[in-house]
Amino acid sequence: MSEGNKKYDLEERLIKFTLLIIDIVEMLSNTRTGNHIAGQLLRSGSSPAFNYGEAQVAESRNDFIHKMKICLKELKETHVALQIVSRKPLIEDFKIVNKSVNECKELIAIFVSSIETARKNNS
Repeated sequence: MSEGNKKYDLEERLIKFTLLIIDIVEMLSNTRTGNHIAGQLLRSGSSPAFNYGEAQVAESRNDFIHKMKICLKELKETHVALQIVSRKPLIEDFKIVNKSVNECKELIAIFVSSIETARKNNS
């Protein structure tokens, strides 16, 4: 697999993750809590896809690392929000929440590894 395909695969995976987050947000109730969590989850859960797009056209290795770290921070924030949705519970469909939590964990691991590699290559 070429490097270009790897980038596309991660981008596609982030887009699918964003769509999963949107599905969860749409299931949250129209209450104070549901609306608050929905807004936070939608922002943090969609941010990695957008920021990864920016990382692909970074102006330097340091800029790339910075944008990848933003993706990681947003994924970690999303993970916390998903834990809240799961533990409360704020929606009935546990399968979609569990699927999103697992995918979020995998994406976090990918970004941690990518950032470490980029830092090593920057030396």
